[in-house]
Amino acid sequence: MLDNLKILLHQGKQYIPDVTKATIPGIFRGRPVISTENVNENELMELCPTNAISTNPVSIDLGKCTFCGECAIAFPNKIKFTTDYKISTNERNNLIIKEGQDEPIELNPDLIRKEIHKYFSGSLKLRQVSAGGDNSCELELNACGNVNFDMGRFGIDFVASPRHADGIVITGPITENMAQPLQICYDAIPDPKIIILTGTDAISGGIFEGSPALNRSFLSKYKIDLYVPGNPIHPLTFINGVLELIKKRK
Repeated sequence: MLDNLKILLHQGKQYIPDVTKATIPGIFRGRPVISTENVNENELMELCPTNAISTNPVSIDLGKCTFCGECAIAFPNKIKFTTDYKISTNERNNLIIKEGQDEPIELNPDLIRKEIHKYFSGSLKLRQVSAGGDNSCELELNACGNVNFDMGRFGIDFVASPRHADGIVITGPITENMAQPLQICYDAIPDPKIIILTGTDAISGGIFEGSPALNRSFLSKYKIDLYVPGNPIHPLTFINGVLELIKKRK
């Protein structure tokens, strides 16, 4: 017992007591803030490998952004990445951050289906499908259930079978070879079910956008319930986004 107390005193807490108020080290790149300072907008736009930056006004699409930080390095007075990890949303346009905007990204409650908080607020089982992913987002999703983040304490878990799931979590840009398996998995999940796009590749295709090796037709068939940006995503971004989606509302 005494040895255990010594270990606890030496190492500190190995878990995050409150995932809604956690602090992430400054190296993390979360929600960007774009100032109104005048810069060479064309030069800024050309820096981005995924065309996430637009001009007039300057904006960054977090659904396309790889969070490489090159824009902030080249134009530090124009763009700054904060450590705000609460950047999940259920509205695609909310991922577009414009200059002069410094408001937090939130979910639109009017777009959340009533059956989501009715059936899933106390327990949510998810089936994750790597649709051509590079295993980075997949690793972070796996970390959601470790002792640090402990997503299971909220009744949110990943399951092996889609027949045991309430929704599907998609990572990767959805390659041609994974289009049919993704559809089969989705069809096997009982109704009502939710769809969560996790990571830049899943949301927009990322650096693979426009590739003939992709088949993203699945996304045009169904309503997306949650977008979780990041490259890769942070566990706290995913957990807070899901909690906000399924929480009971008056």
